[in-house]
Amino acid sequence: MKIQTDRNSGSGDKVQEHWKRRTEKRKKIKHAKELIRIYLLTTVAGCFAILFLMPIVLTITNSFMSASEISANYGKVFATTDTGGKVFISEKVNLKFIPDMVSFDQYITVLFKSPEYLLKFWNSVILVVPIVAFQLLVAAGAAYGFTRYRGRIKEMIFFVYIILMLMPYQVTLVPNYLVAQWLHILDTNWAIWLPGIFSPFAVYMLTKYMRKIPASLMEAAQIDGAGEWQIFRKICLPLCKGAMCSIAILIFIDYWNMVEQPLILLADPEKHPLSVFLSKINAGEIGLAFAVATIYMVPPILVFLYGEDYLVEGITYQGGIKG
Repeated sequence: MKIQTDRNSGSGDKVQEHWKRRTEKRKKIKHAKELIRIYLLTTVAGCFAILFLMPIVLTITNSFMSASEISANYGKVFATTDTGGKVFISEKVNLKFIPDMVSFDQYITVLFKSPEYLLKFWNSVILVVPIVAFQLLVAAGAAYGFTRYRGRIKEMIFFVYIILMLMPYQVTLVPNYLVAQWLHILDTNWAIWLPGIFSPFAVYMLTKYMRKIPASLMEAAQIDGAGEWQIFRKICLPLCKGAMCSIAILIFIDYWNMVEQPLILLADPEKHPLSVFLSKINAGEIGLAFAVATIYMVPPILVFLYGEDYLVEGITYQGGIKG
């Protein structure tokens, strides 16, 4: 009987050892498949990243080419036909990422010899910065109101905000023009500022973030004697800091690249931002176009790099207290 028991015990140990090895093998195969999947996804993402970065890298490196090299590589871009018309590319151009000789002539021309480029750059800054600042200010107050005081009428108003946000700017361009004409602010910066400041995008986004803050926090502060202003300033705004920074980045990038609004609402070309002026650079200024485009890309890139952590925090923010 004892011998039989030992045999059964030995057989059981072998079975357990077999299943243990089989389980470990499955885990290794699963881990290998997971690594292969990660490597494949990383490779695909890297390829897409390279494709997206190529135009930026091409613009920056070509801005350091000499005028003769640019003419040799892109001389057929925006060429004029025999009939007087223009074609974008009359024959295959030579795309080069590394200049034969680094030259700063384009930047010297843009920064020192042609002040109109810097004037257009500062026009962009003057138009965009007030929109970002005051749109956030208006959105913070409106979002607090939509968060603290719920009701059928306020929900209907918030629904109207959503409808307006979903409309493309081209749909509201004519009403904005008519209102600006009625207010006698056409061809002034106010024609750009007012529609931008009261845009529904920031109100909608900040309301969604602020509504994730637990109501118990505000109720506890109210029980402790805090007023609405203190609740807004000491609870809502600090918890929505990441959201406000991420919204500010999105607003800045959106209005930094605006074209339709200045073209329609600003009749004076001297008031146009650099985004409009870039499209007007002619065939003889291809090198300057690269330099101006590089300068034009600097503010959005700096804003993104500075606020990258806030942008991620604002996107992933769920409200409440950490820890």
